[in-house]
Amino acid sequence: MYCPQCGQERLSVETSFCSRCGFLLTGTADLLQMGGLIPRPSAPAGFFAPSPRTRGIKQGLFIFLLSFLIVPLITVFSIMVNLRTPAFAIVATILLVVGGLLRMAYAWMFESPVSGGKTIEENAIAAAQNLLNRPSNAQLPPQQSYPASSYAAPATGNWRDTNDLEPRSVT
Repeated sequence: MYCPQCGQERLSVETSFCSRCGFLLTGTADLLQMGGLIPRPSAPAGFFAPSPRTRGIKQGLFIFLLSFLIVPLITVFSIMVNLRTPAFAIVATILLVVGGLLRMAYAWMFESPVSGGKTIEENAIAAAQNLLNRPSNAQLPPQQSYPASSYAAPATGNWRDTNDLEPRSVT
């Protein structure tokens, strides 16, 4: 086998790098043995990609449980700084607890339960793109403008100046 980068001949099968340029030859040998096709890595037994719904529920649960760590830390920090009102702790509690619950609810209601599936928004976008990319009919659309020749030139001598107009009362 020859190095694909510099053309140096590979001296033995045990060498992993080109002796001239240092190019890694192990992947190249595998590629030649497979006939130029790149092998896909196989997933281990029992491994599956989680669905978007499962990932969303896990994210929401993580945000919810994060409130049990963040809120006490903020409370301790506000006591150390001698703040009279625990406003930061209250805001953090509301944001983390409600945010986590909302994320779980969104995942449960709107995300696909099938691994590799699309969300409702992605399906709507794909449907809209299909409608926009539909081939048009073989006929022309109806005329929407008038040609310039249909307009007549104004007659000469009938123009009135604003000074010729009589003033009228508004009331």
